[in-house]
Amino acid sequence: MLNPFFLQGSPNEQNLVQDLINEHLKIYGVDVYYLPRQYATTNKVIEEVVESEFKFAYPIEAYIDSYDGYGNQGTILSKFGIQELDDLTLVISRERYEVYISQLIKAIPDGKLTNRPKEGDLIYFPLGNRLFEIKYVEHEKPFYQLKKNYTYQLTCELFRYEDEVIDTGVDFIDDPTEFDGDGTGDDNTGRDQYATTVTLQLIGIGSTATASVGSILNGGVRFVSITNRGNGYTSPPKVGFSSSPVSGRTAVGFATMIGGIVDLCEPDSKKLRVQGVELSNPGFGYTVAPKVSFVGGGGGGAAATAYIGNGIVGIISVTNGGSGYLVRPTVTFVGVASVSAAATAYISPSGSVTEIRLTNAGLGYTQIPQIQISSPNIFVGVGTYIYNETVTGSRSGVTGKVKKWNVNTKVLEVSTVTGNFIPGENIVGAASSATYSLRSININNQTDKFAQNSDIENLANEILDFSEINPFGMP
Repeated sequence: MLNPFFLQGSPNEQNLVQDLINEHLKIYGVDVYYLPRQYATTNKVIEEVVESEFKFAYPIEAYIDSYDGYGNQGTILSKFGIQELDDLTLVISRERYEVYISQLIKAIPDGKLTNRPKEGDLIYFPLGNRLFEIKYVEHEKPFYQLKKNYTYQLTCELFRYEDEVIDTGVDFIDDPTEFDGDGTGDDNTGRDQYATTVTLQLIGIGSTATASVGSILNGGVRFVSITNRGNGYTSPPKVGFSSSPVSGRTAVGFATMIGGIVDLCEPDSKKLRVQGVELSNPGFGYTVAPKVSFVGGGGGGAAATAYIGNGIVGIISVTNGGSGYLVRPTVTFVGVASVSAAATAYISPSGSVTEIRLTNAGLGYTQIPQIQISSPNIFVGVGTYIYNETVTGSRSGVTGKVKKWNVNTKVLEVSTVTGNFIPGENIVGAASSATYSLRSININNQTDKFAQNSDIENLANEILDFSEINPFGMP
């Protein structure tokens, strides 16, 4: 029997020890961030984590128990390539974790084991501007002083990024390249490499757009004829028309450009010239043709002549943008006229008609014509792509891994692409069976904050030079 005259660890004594430890950590520790892992997708058979995310970061003070650097292991060459074996041991307060962090983690979806730090969670270490993964949690050291434990000892390894999503909202964690602790540029070792992703603009099930003509106008601009294309333009200049009479309305137009023309007047194939003028509003009330001017755009010399007429098509309104257009649809005006109107449709990246501009407002209309817009001829566009699933081009056979999917804008971002997708083909998800048609492709050389591919390549080239001869001998 224990001596009944001694407390042997009363709550007051235990609280005193815990308070002293908390104070010690606040004085001698550093502020780190604890990132709980969210298990978005798990293989139910072997309990493998297929998809995980880190979307929350909580600051907490920690004592650095690694007094002799990152474990003195450094960087080694192994059968798996160049490996960084930096370790880190931290001590945090049990009370601080349970009262503060644990309560916050309980509300996070797809979390597990919230009552203590768990293996697989991350620690952001600000002194090295690095992320470490918790590999082991020691919860019984020191061993039951006054019948209680007061700290957690976290044994961590440098985090090796795979397919995890890291989006905590803390800039120096999500984008470490912008923050360099000591100014040496070394803080981002193993975290700032280049990775290529491909953004695919997809389109859904096609539906035909509709539009209408507001009115028939007299004394409006029928069309604009270019008399001099000018040269040296880097962007479309603004189009100006001289003002209409007081009772009328001034026309509004936009310049269309052409490039790649090289002659004595323009030796630079990258510069543009004015190709034509499209009308968003032909105006009305002109008794004489207005003068046309071109302002800005970085070039000069462009000139044009406007022609007016009666019974022309007025402003065109898109009443339904439709969907699924890979290319601009044709626009046809149905009605009796001396000269039929003509127009160009503009579509959004997602494949909907956004605007229709007149290239010729026609002549001699007595009644408002009807507008017919060609159909998109796209009949697929269903499903939701799953993160990290494989998608395949129906014609090219090219595959990639899904990184982001926005069902509203129909933008799909993929990585690990095996070739070149073909515009117009269907992009099919292996797991989700989602299928959409591909409208356009954009390749992004973006920074992957956690990859080590460039480090591995550079260090390997210093050790073994494969450029001229096989160092292991010829077969």
